Formats: sequence, structure tokens, C-alpha cells
Amino acid sequence: MRVSATLAAVAGVLASGASAENYLGFNSGATLADRSAKFKADFLAEFKTAQGLKNSPGKFNAVRLYTNIQAYSKDDPIQAFEAAIETKTKILLGVWTSGTDSIELELSALKKAISKYGKEFTDLVIGMSIGSEDLYRVSETGIKNKAGVGAGPNTLVKFIGDYKKAVANTPLSSVPIGHVDTWDAWTNGTNKAVVDALDWVGVDEYPYYENGKGNNIKNAGKLFDRAFDAVVGAVGGKPIWVTETGWPATGPKWDEAEASVANAKYYWQEIGCRKLFNKVPTFWYNLRDSNPDNEMKFAITENLSTNPLFDLTCPTTFDTPTGTSSTSSPSATGFSSVTVPGSSATGTAGDSSNSGSGSGSGSGTSTDSGSSASTSNGAESSPVVEGGASLGKGLSGAALASLALVAGVFALF
Repeated sequence: MRVSATLAAVAGVLASGASAENYLGFNSGATLADRSAKFKADFLAEFKTAQGLKNSPGKFNAVRLYTNIQAYSKDDPIQAFEAAIETKTKILLGVWTSGTDSIELELSALKKAISKYGKEFTDLVIGMSIGSEDLYRVSETGIKNKAGVGAGPNTLVKFIGDYKKAVANTPLSSVPIGHVDTWDAWTNGTNKAVVDALDWVGVDEYPYYENGKGNNIKNAGKLFDRAFDAVVGAVGGKPIWVTETGWPATGPKWDEAEASVANAKYYWQEIGCRKLFNKVPTFWYNLRDSNPDNEMKFAITENLSTNPLFDLTCPTTFDTPTGTSSTSSPSATGFSSVTVPGSSATGTAGDSSNSGSGSGSGSGTSTDSGSSASTSNGAESSPVVEGGASLGKGLSGAALASLALVAGVFALF
């Protein structure tokens, strides 16, 4: 028993403690709620609010972007870069990869930014995500949910190689590379080639959409932990970053899940404070809403006020039993208690069924970003009724078969 506990602790360090810093940030797309482009002033307002939130459990001085391209341009660098430089905001870059056979425009915008801004820009870059929820979209569940055009593992591995070649002689060559997808995409053994090509794994998890699995707010912690631990068991010790998670403050009821400010606060405490903040690199969903088509609103503040909708102070005790979480203590993302929860394959968060946006869910349609790719690459990740990144996505047959991969991880120990 003592040996097992030790091995689990070691695995936890490998899985969640390998990053240089446990970043805190929000998601930010290239367009506003009216589908207009964001410019430097818009990003500045976001970044300043994020860093000035009252009673924050840490400094939210990082941002996850979904594209390098300024909305409605061909390959101009997104103006979020200038805002980040001015506010010293750390950047998780993103390259949009779904529905295209080339990422040349993304790479062109990135190279222009490196040339224009130099070390002021590159020193802020903490990671690069090649794609967002592409594997989910091409899965059985994604197709059923009409999540949009995705990209398979071979395509993503090719794009990862293209990116590495493009930045080989630049300061970004040492930046760790990841891919963002839904938890069940990572437990699907057919996607192992993508895992093998990465330095870290980005996970989007939304217990709110865990339809048919007791998705009331009081059960959210258990649902989150079970899915998170399933990913830990499937990715062979790769560091895990939580790239999207949150609970809506307003919106219609989803099975047992109810949107309310009180529930958004409870989720912040039970998942953010207990499990993630200052333990795992975390990009919360979200600081502001950008998708006019989505009835669920996830923003934790109105009009970018530094006074949030609820008190962000972290409590000292929690309702979720510590035994359900492999990260119940700091830096312990162990391989114990790995259980893959079933799901109803209905909900989504993080992917607009009509957008194909740069976040994998979007505030815009396929014409919103200005990219010449067949899908837009600029919109913010905004949960919608059908699409992307949630625990509400069921396991495909291939995902169930991939439990053998999880079992294989245990066999190593």
C-alpha cells in the first residue's frame, strides 16, 4: 500500500507538476459578442480586469488565445499580443487546425509577431496549442452532435511537425507544445499518436453538461475528478493543463444542472479552489461572454468590472470528498482511482456547432475570423447546446476500447 501511494505521488508530479508554473488565466477569442473584431483596447481591458479581480485566489496574469491571426485579416498578428506585452500577460498561443489542410496563415502571423515584437513577445509565451477539440469533432459523439469539421490524429501530428519546423530557429523553439481537447478524446486510444507528439495535454471539462449522470452542482466535483483522473491514466505522465472549465451564471436548466450565480460560485470553489488554482495550469471559462447564440452565460464579471459576480475568496473546507480526487493535495495528479465516467453525449461547452472557431467553440460563424481556412479561427470559446468541450460527451466505442490503454498504464507499475 505504501509503495502504491508512493508511485501515485511520483506519477502525480509527472502529470501535473512538470510545468514551470501553475498558470492562472482566462480564455479570450478574437471577436466580441456582436461578432465584431477585438482590437488592442479590447484585449487590454480584459487583461487589466483579470489581473485586478477583487479577492482573487491568485494573479490571473495569463491568457489562452485560439489563433495568432487578427480577426477579419489574412495573416496579421492578433492585437492581443500588443496588449499582453503592455500588461505583462503570459500567453498560451493557439493554432486553429480544424477543417483545413494547412496552417501556413497561422504560422505566417506568428512569424510576423516574432519579427515585430521580438523578446517582448516571445518571453511571454508559455505554451503552444496546436488545435482545439479537433479530435472530439471527428469522434462518433462529435459527429452526432454536429460539432463541425474536425481533424484526425494524423493531421494533428503533421501540423505539430509543421509548427516545429517553422519555429526551429526562433525563441519559440523551446516552448512546450500541446493540444486541447475534451476529456474523452484523451481516453480514446486511437488518438495516442497525438499524445506521444505533445509536451503537455490540454483538457476541457464541463460537469454542467454531464447529462444523465447526476450533474447537479453538488456532484460537480466528483464528475470533474473522475474525468480528470481518467485523462491522467491515459496520457502516460504527460503534464495536464486545464484549458476550459466553468459553470454558467445564467441560462436554462440542463438535466439536473442549474445555471445561477450561486452555483457558479460553488463551482469556482469546489473545482477551482480545491482542485486547480495554484496546483494545475488553469484557464477558466470565462471572464466575459462572446457568443450571442449561447443561452448559457459563463462570465464571472459584468462589463469587465473588477468586482466579480460572486466573492472569489477560496474557502478552507470543501464538500467534495478528498478520496475522489488524485489532486486532492497540491501536485498530486496520481494514477489512483481512475474511473472513466459514462456520459450522455449531449451537452457541450467550448464548441459552437455553427462556428468552427479558433477556440473550438465560438462567438462567430465560419466567416468571423478573416482566415482563409474553411473554418474561422478567431472566436472565443463559448459553450453552446451542441458541439464541444464538456463532460457531457459520451465515450465512443473506440474510447471504451481505449480503457485497455489506461489499464496498461497501471501494468507499468
